[in-house]
Amino acid sequence: MGSTIIVGGFFGDEGKGKIVAHMAFADKPTIIARGGIGPNAGHTIEVRGQKFGVRMIPSGFVYANARLLIGAGVLVDPRVLLSEIELVGEAKRVGVDHRCAIIEQKHITLDKEDPHLSLTIGSTGTGCGPAAADRARRTTIQASEVQELEPFLTDVAAETNQALKANENVILEGSQGFGISLYYGIFPYVTSKDTTASQIAADVGVGPTRIDETIVVFKTFPTRVGEGPFKTQMSEEEAKKLQIEEFGTVTGRQRRIGWWDPKMAAYSAMINGATQVAITGLDKLDPNVRGVDRYDDLSTKVKTFLRQAEDEVGIPFTLLSTGPELAEIIDLREEKLYHA
Repeated sequence: MGSTIIVGGFFGDEGKGKIVAHMAFADKPTIIARGGIGPNAGHTIEVRGQKFGVRMIPSGFVYANARLLIGAGVLVDPRVLLSEIELVGEAKRVGVDHRCAIIEQKHITLDKEDPHLSLTIGSTGTGCGPAAADRARRTTIQASEVQELEPFLTDVAAETNQALKANENVILEGSQGFGISLYYGIFPYVTSKDTTASQIAADVGVGPTRIDETIVVFKTFPTRVGEGPFKTQMSEEEAKKLQIEEFGTVTGRQRRIGWWDPKMAAYSAMINGATQVAITGLDKLDPNVRGVDRYDDLSTKVKTFLRQAEDEVGIPFTLLSTGPELAEIIDLREEKLYHA
């Protein structure tokens, strides 16, 4: 029992939502806590053909026995949060740290109208950047000042650490990806905050000595939404040949598609302190493995890719996603090194 952080290793959209949901059902945590920036990042979960896209509530909400918490480091848009709570019907399980900063309409307006943010950077227009700036200036209001949020207010750090002290499982859910970290991404084409595992732990209020596992999520073909360098980006024609077409959960913008980037993956794993790697999109690499649930049944092409990628990254690949559905996954966490 203990705490696990799940973060994105490329530019976001790696499939963290599915990995969090799988981990929730497999590990039965009492708490799933969301870190990260705010509603500018969405997670998609597909269960029995039904898709859910959430921007504030932890994507592990599909597991009915966990408390769903939003850490103090997260920016909260009350309208987005309340609409999601109503949509998924999880009011009794949701908790918002009373210290969360609030995104106001003025932040959204500025995000959309500022040419540097909207055009040069390619912001999502959700108000996160301007709200983060105001938070640094100490002028934002906090969740404790918003009447509509009163039923959900809590001390997320206290709840989470109490669960860990009681030897319960806790999942800390990150958002976005390493490649757009304010510190480690290619500046200025980054988001308004660090996105690494250390930041997610701080967002929720869990000290570094209390983290047991850090899972970094990659996908076989990394993608990027918005502006900024993308060293391994392929042409639209190449993406069409591979039948890869994706759109952002929050903005609906078409994602740029790239080839596997071993150098970025290894660097990301290093800075995140990865103990395990989850990889998604193996069915994009070879459609014949869609839905395969045993490592031995994977194709030679996929096995070769996995062995080489694991050698390049230097961290065990333990969660292998073979399709978008929650059940389409191979969980090798007990084995750690599947080709040892």
